[in-house]
Amino acid sequence: MSYSDVYVIGAGPSGLTASYLLTKQGISTTVIEADPVHVGGISRTANYKDFLFDIGGHRFFSKSKEVVDLWKEILPQDFISRPRLSRIYYDGKYYSYPLKAFEALGNLGVIESSMCVLSFMYKQAFPNEKPETFHDWVANQFGERLFSIFFKTYTEKVWGMSCDEISADWAAQRIKGLDLWTAMSSALRNSIAPKGYKDGTKANDGQVIKTLIDSFEYPRKGPGMMWDAAARKTREQGGTIHMGTRLMGMSFDKASGIWTITAHKEDGEVLSFTAKHVISSAPIRELVHSFTEKPACVASAEKLRYRDFITVAVVVDKPDLFPDNWIYIHEPSVKVGRIQNFRSWSPEMVPNEKLACLGLEYFCFEGDGLWTASDEELIALAKKELAIIGLATEDECIDGCVVRQKKAYPVYDDGYKQNVETIRAELAANYPTLHLVGRNGMHKYNNQDHAMMTSMLTVKNIVAGEMLYDIWNVNEDAEYHESGDSGAEEALKSVRMVPRRVGTAA
Repeated sequence: MSYSDVYVIGAGPSGLTASYLLTKQGISTTVIEADPVHVGGISRTANYKDFLFDIGGHRFFSKSKEVVDLWKEILPQDFISRPRLSRIYYDGKYYSYPLKAFEALGNLGVIESSMCVLSFMYKQAFPNEKPETFHDWVANQFGERLFSIFFKTYTEKVWGMSCDEISADWAAQRIKGLDLWTAMSSALRNSIAPKGYKDGTKANDGQVIKTLIDSFEYPRKGPGMMWDAAARKTREQGGTIHMGTRLMGMSFDKASGIWTITAHKEDGEVLSFTAKHVISSAPIRELVHSFTEKPACVASAEKLRYRDFITVAVVVDKPDLFPDNWIYIHEPSVKVGRIQNFRSWSPEMVPNEKLACLGLEYFCFEGDGLWTASDEELIALAKKELAIIGLATEDECIDGCVVRQKKAYPVYDDGYKQNVETIRAELAANYPTLHLVGRNGMHKYNNQDHAMMTSMLTVKNIVAGEMLYDIWNVNEDAEYHESGDSGAEEALKSVRMVPRRVGTAA
């Protein structure tokens, strides 16, 4: 049985951020990761015959100077600057995102555009005062007409449920600071801004809205470079990472304040560990089930749901088919939700300049028809849908592979918030040295930089020996991230807790 000051479950962005920062300060740290080969979780880089691709697309942009500085510290020489270009495909036409007003009006036509404006104005005059669903929230911001055109189909593909079943929390978190007036003013400003303007779109308070950024940085061979480097540096600083190792059980001795954890490797070997602190980025449902003595909140954990994700990477015998990083597919006639163009992320992702490599993304639930389809069936579906959209013929698609990602997205259904609060309260009250971080660890749809910040602040709490920062406020009501030289301090002020006992829920 080996002892560490801190035991980390999961070697994704949040887990490796924690392990890197802890070992940098000389704190003994052990990490377990279920994947036998890859670190980085959904932020890893896949490799198929030297074609590199990202699982979902991860732009490296943050308004937190502290996060940006950490990226450059871990990976100091391999970032390249990339233009951000995304479009929406709807009814056989492409719409720039952010919105370009005259393009949108031209594509929609005078009658449809007029109806959209009237719909928006009606919602401004008569909004839903207490939006509870995704539908309510988006209609308030954009009007019913634009909701049905640009949000409904894609969102229901992603989540596999009606927009009336999805919590407004998800919309408020993912489309924060953006409304129709902001998008329209962005379109006007970008049309008259001096060439080379790269500051992004700003809300009324001057903050850059991440949804509308026009450039970002990216590791030249994909985000896996970042997390491979973080894992290597964790080991160089004295940390241990056990790959191909899954959590089995854990228990906490209140008298000694020590955790005992068991995990098993792929060959069946059982490993035992003890630690003062546990940092978990594992899905909450799995974590709660691992307790030797099941907490009462296991019933709430069982109700949490996850959306799974399939990338079908298709090699096309044509040069680059479009300049976008990705295209959102709002077309209901196909199942694909988004199409990535990997060379637009980095020229080094595609080894042959005469070929294109596209990633067709399908959202599903583990065990449903898409998830259980064979790789051959999924590649055939991807080729067919590329032809339907008009990007390539089936004969031009000469190769492909499939990557499945379990629990890619925590589901924000109408009951998730109460279930998470119930779990959070019980764990905080009974296990003061258990720290939940990251997307699945907190059941929050965090971006990569948000996931990292939850671990950065957790490490500060552990080092201080008290709960200085409430990580549950990251990317919520208080904007933890600010740009500029004061960013690091601003990042801390908005999540700073009032003095309280370690482990007390906020």
